[in-house]
This record gives sequence, C-alpha cells and structure tokens, in this order.
Amino acid sequence: MLDFFFRGVFNTDISEVITVGRFLLCMGTSLLIGLILALSCRCQGRCTKSFLVTLMLLPSVVCTIIMMVSGSVGAGVAVAGAFSLVRFRSAPGTGREITMLFLAMGAGLIAGMGYLAFALLFAIIMSALNVLYNRLDLGEQKHGQRYRTLSIVIPESLDYCGVFDEVLHHYTTDYTLTRVKTTNMGSMFRLNYDLTLREGANEKELIDQLRCRNGNLEIILAMQESAPAEL
Repeated sequence: MLDFFFRGVFNTDISEVITVGRFLLCMGTSLLIGLILALSCRCQGRCTKSFLVTLMLLPSVVCTIIMMVSGSVGAGVAVAGAFSLVRFRSAPGTGREITMLFLAMGAGLIAGMGYLAFALLFAIIMSALNVLYNRLDLGEQKHGQRYRTLSIVIPESLDYCGVFDEVLHHYTTDYTLTRVKTTNMGSMFRLNYDLTLREGANEKELIDQLRCRNGNLEIILAMQESAPAEL
C-alpha cells in the first residue's frame, strides 16, 4: 500500500517501480558513504563546515538522481547537462577538494546503480588511500619550503627592470616578476616576485643584498600560498 503512494504518475504496469524499502536502503548507504568521505577529509587537516556538509550529502543526491533516471537515456543526458552547469556556479577549489567531490559523486553513482556493497567498499578503500597518500611527504617538505613570494618597495626614480636580476640569479633557481604597483601617492613602486630558492640559500643574506639596492625600504619575503604545480 505504501509503495502505491510513491509510484510515479507516468509509471505503467510493465515499468519497474522503486520500492520505498530499496530507496531508503540506497539513501542510508549513500549517507554512510558521505560520512566516511567527510571523516577522511577531516583527518587530513582543516576543512570548512560547508565543504564537509557537501561531502556528506552529495553521494545521496547523486544516488537519488541516478535511481530516478535509471533506464532513461534522455533523462540521463539531461542530468549530465544539469551537472555541467554547476561548474559555472562554483569557485575554483584545490586538488584535494576536487578529488573528494569526484569520489563522492562516483560513490553516489555506484550506489544509485544498486551496487551498495561495491559503493561502500569503494568509499572505504579510496578514503583510506586518500588519507595515506596525503600523509606521505612525497618531497613536499624538502622542496616546498623553497618557494617564496618577495615583495619589495623601491623609489620611483629607480628603474626596476633588471635592477635585482644579479642578486636573484645568485640566490634563486627561478624567479618571475608577477606584479608592479605604485604606492605612497605614486612616489614608490612595489614589486612582487615568485621565487624558487637554491638549496642552502641564506635568506638573510638575500634580504641584505636587496636592501643595498632599494635604499633600505620595505622588503617582505614570505611563503607562497600555493606551490606552482598545485591545482
């Protein structure tokens, strides 16, 4: 009797109907998968609450949609088009966030196809590997510390083109002038560089060399917010 109220208005006697029990089973499994993915993401470090909630709910949303369009090619194409529109309403994310979203969608897709055990096994294995791989150093501590952002102020009378090339070439393996901005009512320039320090380079000596050329004005040497190869 309960299944009668959840029948689609376009269902026929020859069409397959999803029972309430099966629907709740798939939804419950998808919510459990979302919880597993959210916990694995939380173990890797700081995550926003909104992103964790998204991971917990996304598998069940995908699972429900796949169950509803199962067997309908036209509806499947329409859903794929709707999913592609989400990209234009979302901000760019890091590689970890994009990976977790793909895992959530993949697990929800498997659950929506009815393979609940495979979906749960997929989520557990991928979550464990995700945590394991993120805990591995993979050379990040050795090489990631070499990436720096240099902000240096010079007087407007100083031609900044090539004035610091000799010093930067000595202390870095690669450097790029990313931005030039006027400051202090146009009486000074602020230059921003992305640097890759050489092995064993002395940062204090680098700053001292730069101070001799910019008239001892402000210099800021900081860690880059993201490595060059990060998504």
